[in-house]
Amino acid sequence: MNIILLGPPGAGKGTQAQRLVERHGMRQLSTGDMLRAAVKAGTPVGLQAKAVMERGELVSDEIVSAIIGDELDSMGPDAGAIFDGYPRTEAQAAALDKILAERARSLDHVIELDVDEDALVERITGRFSCATCGKGYHDTFERPRDPDSCDKCGGTEFKRRPDDNEETVRTRLAEYRTKTAPILPIYEKRGIVRRVNGMADMDDVTRLIEGIVAS
Repeated sequence: MNIILLGPPGAGKGTQAQRLVERHGMRQLSTGDMLRAAVKAGTPVGLQAKAVMERGELVSDEIVSAIIGDELDSMGPDAGAIFDGYPRTEAQAAALDKILAERARSLDHVIELDVDEDALVERITGRFSCATCGKGYHDTFERPRDPDSCDKCGGTEFKRRPDDNEETVRTRLAEYRTKTAPILPIYEKRGIVRRVNGMADMDDVTRLIEGIVAS
């Protein structure tokens, strides 16, 4: 099973990808994580990537494709893959088709977590956490029983991510739409795009994705 899992920041894509990993033994292939790992390991393609990054340049599609190919080779033919952050352009979509075909693999599903943007902005901008233990809270959906202390550890300091503000969140949503717009029609023509309500309860989203995977 080979899946592209799409969704804007805050849609719960990371949580759902991890559940697929745990339930099905799939591997989440995040291009950023794979690049860093290849550089750290000093693989031939990692050394190429390191040289490019040290020059302050963007890593080419060719290098990214080589890293994805290496990762797929290391997994063995029976392990499923979840592609995260790739492809983002028509050229990358074509490259992924070639990478998979060379390994007798094919793309089974493109699953997009569909979101209400205004509700997602509220979900993200309301998040905060205990500075001591990290327990998460929300201005609307889950406030601590005592507003001055953490329910879990009693800590009295809370923090928010600096990028969890409306302007930044809406910018990230716009970037997501821009990046996914070119590739969705490619997969829609193949009839493999499935959309799931990303605003539903997390467990309901998991059940919907499981239904797609099992089909």
